[in-house]
Amino acid sequence: MRLLTLLLIFCANILLAQTQYEFIESDRLGTRELKIQLPRNYDENEDKTYPLIVVLDGDYLFEVASANVDFISYWDDMPEAIVVGVNQLETREDDFFISDVNHFPTQKGADFFEFIKSELIPFMDDNYRTGNFKVAIGHGASANFINFYSFSKSPTFDAYISLSPDLSPYMIDNLTSRCQSIDSPYFYYLSTSSEDFKRNRTLIEQLNDNFIAVKSSEFYYQFDKLEAVDHYGLAAQSLPKGLQHIFKVYRPISRTEYKTKIVSLETSPVDYLVQKYEMIKSLFDIDKQILVNDFRAIAAAINKNKTYQYFEDLAKLARKAYPETVLKNYYMGLFYEASGNPKKAMKSYQEAYIYQEIDGITKDDLLDRADQIKNEYGF
Repeated sequence: MRLLTLLLIFCANILLAQTQYEFIESDRLGTRELKIQLPRNYDENEDKTYPLIVVLDGDYLFEVASANVDFISYWDDMPEAIVVGVNQLETREDDFFISDVNHFPTQKGADFFEFIKSELIPFMDDNYRTGNFKVAIGHGASANFINFYSFSKSPTFDAYISLSPDLSPYMIDNLTSRCQSIDSPYFYYLSTSSEDFKRNRTLIEQLNDNFIAVKSSEFYYQFDKLEAVDHYGLAAQSLPKGLQHIFKVYRPISRTEYKTKIVSLETSPVDYLVQKYEMIKSLFDIDKQILVNDFRAIAAAINKNKTYQYFEDLAKLARKAYPETVLKNYYMGLFYEASGNPKKAMKSYQEAYIYQEIDGITKDDLLDRADQIKNEYGF
């Protein structure tokens, strides 16, 4: 029994994400401790790269972030990612030191800023298979601090999860100006709560008002104001919301996305689907196969809007994504039926017999459709 228990624990440790502790020697700060979580099966996937998520206040925030990354990516609602936390228990006040004059990092704060940008990230890039997409997570003072990285000509991070930031003077105006001038995808998640520190909550709500007014197709923003949690409790509750927001494009098409974006499209929903997966490739360098769930969502929109001509494009896309299955025949048959060509529709359904069934779309279903057309038209 004991041997079985040990074996199960051993197997579980293999399957779970790998967490390790490392020390990095900084020219600016001396020795710093890191916590690093690698994705499940990282060692086996030798050719795969991963987004990098940098967590400040890693002494208490890393475990919250890494657990959520592992959980959300397990269900494929975000890509697997490498998470690195920077422990700051003894150095937090110095690390986030800001000038009283221009309210930018200075002295030890400037050293820490450069440490993240010029030492930590290159260290992670050199020693782990990190991709180009990088995320910063902070809480309170560290949530304010990560914003400084967005003011560089070439920002260090692509996405920011700012949990109840203790906003410094001029930060609201500087961030607003930055967001109005962006020319590449910029992801931002902001949260507070009804029981947050009053100063934090007031300034965060002002920032939210400014962000709402930003008109940019490249600015991907979400704000949450939680109820019945304090400054510390909101971090655990809103952090997963931040991850889900930033990686929303990676997720399967949801009911909300279907209702608010796809059904109301005046252009091709098939183009929307193609662009969604092109963005996944562009951001995360992942050639994600189009999910059958997403094909179904687009087909539902085509039916609802009676824009049946788009079934032809959907069939062509299905041929590329699932060439050995009946999916392409199914959508091509629907296209021919809607366009008044029952003979071609019947043939398309019949040809599905040599292909594989997929996600509840069976050969028998398509052959039944072919028989119905044959009986109706006497072919």
